[in-house]
Amino acid sequence: MRHLIIYAHPNENSLNSRLLQIVIESLDKEHHDIQIRDLNKIGFNPVFSMEDMQRQFAGQISDDIKTEQEYISRADQITFIYPIWWTGMPAIMKGYIDRVFSYGFAYRYDQGVQKGLLKGKKAVIINTHGKSHEEYERMGMDKALTLTSDNGIFLYSGFEIVQHFFFDRADKVSPEEVEIWKEQIRNTYSSPVFNL
Repeated sequence: MRHLIIYAHPNENSLNSRLLQIVIESLDKEHHDIQIRDLNKIGFNPVFSMEDMQRQFAGQISDDIKTEQEYISRADQITFIYPIWWTGMPAIMKGYIDRVFSYGFAYRYDQGVQKGLLKGKKAVIINTHGKSHEEYERMGMDKALTLTSDNGIFLYSGFEIVQHFFFDRADKVSPEEVEIWKEQIRNTYSSPVFNL
């Protein structure tokens, strides 16, 4: 299977980076064809500009967007790995969605009815955040994140979400908890849904 990882974290020594390595090892073990788009390393430009907007209206896209869309088109399965900062995606990941998930590529409207164009692709989303699950539940942030990311982006675009991990208290996590998270990730990628 062709698997694409879209990753956003600037710190090579971060917890997110360690989770990325576990995903790579898990996919390697199952003999997947893996491509990685580390948005910070490739210097992805997250700014959705007036030029981008004009090109979209004209049915055109810039070369950097075409490259990213080709990676997505080739992939059967996609993993998104990024931290939750200020209750949302890092700017570089949000900009990736803004620019790459364009009209006519990720979605369109048929007679006023929205249609996700990335159907048939499976997705795993891996997020870390600082607050506890309990705090997020009290604030309603757990539901808000699911609505804005799962429903508002990934399902909207047609993805089948296999798993969405929210790893909490990431700045205070113990080594034992990290090992549990790693095992959860390994189990996800060894499941039959990823190895048909």
